[in-house]
Amino acid sequence: MTDYIRKILTARVYDVAIESPLDPMPRLTARYERPILLKREDLQPVFSFKLRGAYNKMSSLDAEQLARGVICASAGNHAQGVALSAAKLNVRAVIVMPRTTPAIKVDACRARGAEVILHGDAFDEALAEARRREVEEGLTFLHPFDDAEVIAGQGTIGMELLHQHTGPIEAIFVPIGGGGLAAGIATFVKYLRPETKVIGVEPDDAACMAAALAAGEPTTLDSVGLFADGVAVRRAGEETFRLCREHLDGVITVDTDAMCAAVKDIFDDTRAVSEPSGALALAGAKLYAEREGGIGTLIAISSGANLNFDRLRHIAERAEIGEQREVLLGVTIPERPGAYRSFISTLGPRAITEFNYRYAKDAEAQIFVGVNLPGGLAEKRALIASLRDGGYRVLDMSDNEMAKVHIRYMVGGRATGLRDERLYRFQFPERPGALMRFLDGLGEDFNITLFHYRNHGADYGRVLAGITVPVSERARFHAAVDELGYPCTDETDNPAYRLFLDNGSDTPALT
Repeated sequence: MTDYIRKILTARVYDVAIESPLDPMPRLTARYERPILLKREDLQPVFSFKLRGAYNKMSSLDAEQLARGVICASAGNHAQGVALSAAKLNVRAVIVMPRTTPAIKVDACRARGAEVILHGDAFDEALAEARRREVEEGLTFLHPFDDAEVIAGQGTIGMELLHQHTGPIEAIFVPIGGGGLAAGIATFVKYLRPETKVIGVEPDDAACMAAALAAGEPTTLDSVGLFADGVAVRRAGEETFRLCREHLDGVITVDTDAMCAAVKDIFDDTRAVSEPSGALALAGAKLYAEREGGIGTLIAISSGANLNFDRLRHIAERAEIGEQREVLLGVTIPERPGAYRSFISTLGPRAITEFNYRYAKDAEAQIFVGVNLPGGLAEKRALIASLRDGGYRVLDMSDNEMAKVHIRYMVGGRATGLRDERLYRFQFPERPGALMRFLDGLGEDFNITLFHYRNHGADYGRVLAGITVPVSERARFHAAVDELGYPCTDETDNPAYRLFLDNGSDTPALT
């Protein structure tokens, strides 16, 4: 540990980085009745903490290593740190980025003079290409997290925190991708203040460090979610795992809605717009505060603000659900005049955020409704109870991913006479040719009966498809999907599909 403390204390980061402020979060502090502070790494020159580790590593290289030029693989933030550092040191920089990297990060690297190569759909593919070019071109490789000098550079954040907040700190929350930031901060903080908890936070669909800690060694995840692209890493580093296992007090995982809510919280308190991975730590701090209670000070690292502007639409759409301040319901009402007004009356003075309905000839109609809930979870429970007491059958779809992404835009589209229709949710990389590759992979033997896609400004697209697949052909179809390689989820038994899109023959009763 003392070697790392020495490295952190002598790290050369301030040639390019600033000592980022530690800002209060007055709204969250009032909500949770305890001090909550935000370490503003989004204010760095590249809008991310990654500059620290990149420059510290490059400044440790000898003249011969620098003269060969440097290469790295990155989903964006490490890349920008390398690009700025290379420009500062007048060194050639080659950066390999996944094709799914948000354009704002790609453009920022090129603007700083780096040579950008787009390769693969995820970090691991970009990393393999960078390693290949390292050997082929004789370049010096800069690992984004699993390197002692990079870890030490990131650890300077922990040093600053303890200078800036001299009073007791109950817990510090750190986002984890490969683990460099968490390893650096935890090592320094635990050396000087062992009583302060350091807690890692990961998306629940990209929790490589949680998996490693559970297994006792780094474990490669089969796949990772890409919403928080800055932490979309399938395998934690060997050195970062060693340090995190020794110094972290645990790992919290959060979902997409919680990250969206945290983005909104940061905006409400600072008027800054964070990227999803930048708000990850705050989402974990909120979850901790809700679970543990107490009055001690909590600090979250705001790690980055490199966000494509058009992603704000999706974040804003999901933030209220993540905050438990909006509920999405499927409700069965009588198909008769006056039923709509009666239902709205039952909702009372609450604001309706969306209402989807189409006339049906049956005796009952299914509606999809969103309702604003200032009272949070308790009000949601009370609302659902009052609707059921009023004789309505209600399905809470607030945690139903397919309903939130697709069904809410497709209500009323039942088709009659279809046989063997199966419903699948796919995740496509957002690049030209992805749809054609999908259709080519399926061939001409399977008929598409439903197709819904909506661009959310993310680096991957979400598609809902209905496909006729007879029982005798399902094995062949699943083999074709596996060969295609796009993440796929069978949603045929999803109650939202049965309620709004199926032909009604097997529609389940709502409870």
